[in-house]
Amino acid sequence: MSNDIEKHDNNPLITEKERKQLLAELHTRLFWVGEEIPYFVEIDGKKCKLHEMVWDLINKEHISGKDKKQIEKYIDVLKEKEKKDELELQTKAMSIEEAKQLFKETAGLLRAIMDLKDIEEGITKEKEKEFHEIFSVQRTEEIRRWLNFLKDARKT
Repeated sequence: MSNDIEKHDNNPLITEKERKQLLAELHTRLFWVGEEIPYFVEIDGKKCKLHEMVWDLINKEHISGKDKKQIEKYIDVLKEKEKKDELELQTKAMSIEEAKQLFKETAGLLRAIMDLKDIEEGITKEKEKEFHEIFSVQRTEEIRRWLNFLKDARKT
């Protein structure tokens, strides 16, 4: 990239230093905290209501197997879109404002991915909790049977 003298839509183009700073921010720990999930995102030429979709999943009381498959699909599609946006931020000639807008979208996509992973992880934790409850009940029954056996053995 050259310098700030170049123009793009009457705005100075982003400098390499500014570009590197935005890219570095995307890769810092917990950068996405406080970032907003985009209300709409264009994927393969279609406008998707990303914010609404994530919000609906977060507020569901029960996540079905079908929901889980959808979450995995959404994560894959959003990762692909995020990589495309990040590559564009890395290489495309754009104004500072365009770069900041693309950064904001990319950060929002990463936030959505993290939220979806949390929902997916919650499913796993739910199943793990269910397993421990079943295991605990079975273990309690096993202990009772053992105590009854020992009690009967003493009587004979």
